[in-house]
Order: sequence, then structure tokens, then C-alpha cells
Amino acid sequence: MPSLCRDCQKAVDRDPPPARCPGCGSRRILSHPELDALSIAHIDCDAFYAAVEKRDDPAIRGKPVIVGGGRRGVVAACCYIARIDGVRSAMPMYKAKELCPDAVVIRPNMEKYRTVGRQVRALMESTTPLVEPISIDEAFLDLSGTATLHGGSPARTLVRLALRIEKEIGVSVSVGLSFNKFLAKIASDLNKPRGFAVIGRAEALDFLAPRPVGTIWGAGRALVKTLEKDGIGTIAQLRTLDESTLVRRYGIIGRRLYAFARGEDFRRVDPVSEPKSISAETTFETDVSDAEALKRDLWHLAETVAGRLKRAGLAGRVVTLKLKTADFRLLTRSRQLGGPSQLADEIFRHAVGLLEAETDGRRFRLIGVGVGKLGPAEGADAPDLLDAGKTRRVGVERAMDRVREKFGRAAIAKGRGWRGEA
Repeated sequence: MPSLCRDCQKAVDRDPPPARCPGCGSRRILSHPELDALSIAHIDCDAFYAAVEKRDDPAIRGKPVIVGGGRRGVVAACCYIARIDGVRSAMPMYKAKELCPDAVVIRPNMEKYRTVGRQVRALMESTTPLVEPISIDEAFLDLSGTATLHGGSPARTLVRLALRIEKEIGVSVSVGLSFNKFLAKIASDLNKPRGFAVIGRAEALDFLAPRPVGTIWGAGRALVKTLEKDGIGTIAQLRTLDESTLVRRYGIIGRRLYAFARGEDFRRVDPVSEPKSISAETTFETDVSDAEALKRDLWHLAETVAGRLKRAGLAGRVVTLKLKTADFRLLTRSRQLGGPSQLADEIFRHAVGLLEAETDGRRFRLIGVGVGKLGPAEGADAPDLLDAGKTRRVGVERAMDRVREKFGRAAIAKGRGWRGEA
């Protein structure tokens, strides 16, 4: 059976593989019958935000760490020590603090995390040009045909890459290796942290059969509940239905259910995948019902989204408002733009109209805004004969951008950011 030491990267020529590497004594021996035949990988950084904070502050490395908002916020990430006490991502902060009162709580620093994420991605792209980012800290890689270039199988190259990321960047990753993206992503989550798991063709069907239907990528809570009501709780049960039945019952996602239940995923690793939307949100320390206060926060969020669009060279055609009520009810409202835009003023003007329809005295704990249907920024924010003031507004914002580029973001601001003007 092909085996490889994950620490010294040497092949282990024994069958069955030994408990320790004969060369370096490591217990991290990677063995699988198809180890040298698989080339699709998913790499996921371990507890990424918390890992970056621990890397930068040695004093907290042995402590439980939670990265998240204030008392009313949610957990953005937590280290594995905090997870022992039951803390999980997206958990309300008050509950996380109850479960782990000794945790070190750190406000998120997204710019720092994005910088480290770009460094990790650069190492991935130095390994193969076929890297498809999924988020700031994870990506798919296709290492087909790289054996000659790197002097070894994709598995060995991935072992080397994981060690490089740890040594050069200071965070650990978990690797999933398989013959398609769906199974590679499942594999990367099997042995965290610092994991490396393999799912081969011969075992795929048996591996998937007992797993819950929620394992299937894209099967959210609502769909899982519907499937369970229909008596389908496992992937094996899902396989008893043909594709036409699944499509008829559950819509277009029925095709994905049918294929993934059989371990089939023909999607390629796409290195030019673009984000579908760009958004920003904030959770209030206390519930807010005042319309003017909500508008002030909405303006700042619109500026944040606009800045991200401009840096990415993108513009969008749909603005979406997100609100969460005091009783945790989530509201989303969208509006189509007349043309693609990347300007804060345009985002705000459309989002505030959506907000005004919802500010009827209700209290809100969260507000967010996003822009979707993204494309290149060329041709965005063109003059509009039906909007005589648009050209002036575009000119003002472009002038503000130039001032900020030269003197910093705080050099100039609009009054609505502090007076509540719309």
C-alpha cells in the first residue's frame, strides 16, 4: 500500500505501514491504496482567524480564543481549545462566553486575515495554477500532471505544501484528497486540525452511504428538513430515488442530490471563479429602532462595500438589504439597479429605500448591505438621462476617492455618516 511520512516526506516501503516513520520517527503516516492516483484536493486553514491571532500573540497560544463581535455579536471563529467547551462559529457571543468564560475574546481584524489569506493562496498558486478559492482561507486545487514538475505524486506535493504553509506563514491547514471536488471537501474536514484524509474511488459509495443527507454540499437546513420529512435521512436512502423523481420533488437541486449521493461530481477546479456578491454587515450592541440611526450605519456599510468593489475592479446590478429583528427573524430585500454600479452613493440610495419600508418601529439587532450580479467595472455608473443628478454624484464620489487615496480614508467624509442625513 502506498504510504508517505507527512513530516519528512519520504515514502514508507512497508506493508502494512508501520506505526512510526522508519526515517524520522513521526506517527503521521499517510496510507491509502489510491494515494498515488488522486489529484483533486481541498485545503482548509484550521480555525483560521484564531490561528492568526495566536501566531501574532504568543501569550495566548495555550488559551481558548474566540474571535467575534461584542456582547450582541456572533463567533466569527474559535480555536480548538474553545471548541472543547462547545463553542462554535456563528454562535451568539453571550452563549460562547457562558460556555467558555475564560476565553480570550478578540475583535475580528479582517484586513489582517485577508493579507494572510493572500499569502496562503500565493503558496497554493506556486504549486499549481489550478487553484479555485472558496473563501479567505480555503480553496480547491487540481494537481493533475504536476508529478514531473514537483518530483512526486500530488499527495507528496500536498504534504510539502502543508508544511510550507506552517513554516513560512505560521498557520496550519487540513487537506482532503480525492478524485472530485465534493469528496475532497468532505475529506478535508475529517481529521482536523493538521489533518490529511483521502477518499478513493473504490470506497466512495460505502463511505457516503451512512452519512446524513446534510453532508451533500448545497443541502441547507430547509432542504434537509424536507428530505427528513419525506423519510430520507441518509445518503443511502437518497440513492433509492431516481433523478427524475428528485428533480420533480425538490427542483433543480435534485440533480445535485442524485449525482453527489453516488459520489459523482464533474465540476472542474476553476481558477477564474469570481465572487457572486460583496457585502458587509454589523451587529448592534443594543437593538435599534431609530430610522436615522439605521441609515447612518447603512451609509457606512455602503461605503465599505463600495471600497471592496473598487479594489476588486467589480460592479454589481443588484443591491440587497439584510436585517435581523430583535427576535432573530432574518429579512432580506433586493432591488435591481438601472445599470452596474460600484459607488457607495448608488448602493445607499437604493438600500435606504428598502430600509424605509421596514422601519415601522421594530427593533433590529443587525443590518447589512450587499451587491450582487457582479461583473467588470468597465462601463459602470454611466450617465443616466432620467437622473439629472447622477453625473454630479458620481463626480463627487470619484473626487472623494482621489482625496482618500492621497491622504487616507479619514481625510474626507459625507455628512450623512454622522448627521443621519439621507
